[in-house]
Amino acid sequence: MREKVLPGFQQFFTPLQVRKLKTLGKSLLSIGKRNDLTFLAQLFGTDKWGEHWYTPHYAFHFKSIRKKKINLLEIGVGGYDKPFSGGASLRMWKRYFPKAHIFSFDIYDKKPHEESRIRIFQGSQVDPEFLDNICAEIGDLDIIIDDGSHLNEHVLFTFHHLFPKLNIGGIYVVEDTQTSYWEHYGGQMEDRNNPNSIMGYFKSLADGLNHSEFKNKDYQPSYLDLNITSIHFYHNLIFIYKGENSEVSNLNKKP
Repeated sequence: MREKVLPGFQQFFTPLQVRKLKTLGKSLLSIGKRNDLTFLAQLFGTDKWGEHWYTPHYAFHFKSIRKKKINLLEIGVGGYDKPFSGGASLRMWKRYFPKAHIFSFDIYDKKPHEESRIRIFQGSQVDPEFLDNICAEIGDLDIIIDDGSHLNEHVLFTFHHLFPKLNIGGIYVVEDTQTSYWEHYGGQMEDRNNPNSIMGYFKSLADGLNHSEFKNKDYQPSYLDLNITSIHFYHNLIFIYKGENSEVSNLNKKP
């Protein structure tokens, strides 16, 4: 039926109008299920469920802020160089977070995916000037999701540049960490603790959670030591929580 109806239907509308009509229809179908992230992922067609299995983890970490006024930045719109392809996860986030403003950017022009509460920029995740400019324009950032190139070097560069711009209490997410083990993405299969790989690098940050326990008196906590409160690893997915990691060692407490 879909194959028979859509071609005739689409000849009367532009691609942008067709997409808007589809989005409207999907929004109507999601009435009463806005808090079911897996359902929304399937409805809007994002690979965050099906090809990957991310949505239960996202729902666990995001449920407490679902109804808050937040700014969410997702790196990568999807659909490669096709202007009207991609954007599925952006529409999923918009439906899941009823009061959020959703931002994204891509190296390709994805402006056709803009709509109310969704804004899209064009640029590279390894262009520091571009990143600074969009952060200045967006303002506060509560959630950052890296679903961009998945190149190890790119992911680490973007994290170092954007994590300091995340609000205290914010969450930084890195998707598709399987590229840590793929050499054509700059990963390392044999040396899985290599700090130049995604997994190797983020595993190395775990010790910093306990920096107050280090007995080396000359050790100076890094910015990340002082501003990461937890790191959660899942299959191909990492959540990094930003906050003040200032707890003192119990050995330093007065009796």
